Amino acid sequence: MIERTGVPFVKAHAYGNDFLLVRRAAVDAFADRAALARAVCDRHRGLGADGLMIVEPNQVGADTTLLNADGSPSEVSGNGVRCAAAWLASERRTAAGETIVIGTGAGEKRLTLLSAEDRRWTFRAEMGPPDQLREEVLDVHGASVRAVVLRVGNPQCVVLGDVTEERLRTIAAALAVHPFFPEGTNVELARVAAPDRVEILIWERGVGPTDASGTGACAAAVAAAAYGGAARRVRVVSPGGAQEVEWTDRGLLLTGWAELLAAVDWWPPSRTVTTR
Repeated sequence: MIERTGVPFVKAHAYGNDFLLVRRAAVDAFADRAALARAVCDRHRGLGADGLMIVEPNQVGADTTLLNADGSPSEVSGNGVRCAAAWLASERRTAAGETIVIGTGAGEKRLTLLSAEDRRWTFRAEMGPPDQLREEVLDVHGASVRAVVLRVGNPQCVVLGDVTEERLRTIAAALAVHPFFPEGTNVELARVAAPDRVEILIWERGVGPTDASGTGACAAAVAAAAYGGAARRVRVVSPGGAQEVEWTDRGLLLTGWAELLAAVDWWPPSRTVTTR
């Protein structure tokens, strides 16, 4: 029998947007973190996820590094920080009303635990203010598309109007790699269904279509309020479910849940291990 040393991961998701969480010390042997992310996030040959989050716990929460499924770096994920906070809350037996601070490439995000039930933790996250908000007209396949561009810690592009799978795979997919966005961008198709309800489909940078996105929900809420007649507090509904976004004078508040699914040891192929 071949003896194997496994790398311990935790699988979590928020509204179907799923992540693999691992302590930093457990992946010190992997010099190529992008290759590691591609290997473990592969849905047929790995454990499967939209992203890999490397977590270094500290006294108030944790510092994190996020990689998309294709190995590219990402500044922040609203659903990802919630998954990391749920993992920490489960281990530390965090009580409702207490806070966890998650460090990201876009700064610290403060999450307040609202409730914990079974394997689901609900948080209100302080995501910071939107930045560089404006409208742009971009050429997509020879047609002019009016888009709302902004940053919510990461680059976002929101197209208000019809929300269909066809437009997701044509307009949104093209915008995600449009030359206007040198870093690439997350893209949301958004429809204001009512002043307090926004419906979205998401094409996530480095991933493709996802069931949900925390930062995408924030971006869609801001775009809908600024240019679509929506209120500044809305439910943002994606295929994975509804999250609540409130745009206050101090910044964006994102409320939703995360679930912990499993703890698993991954057996890496020897070729993926390169000592630093």
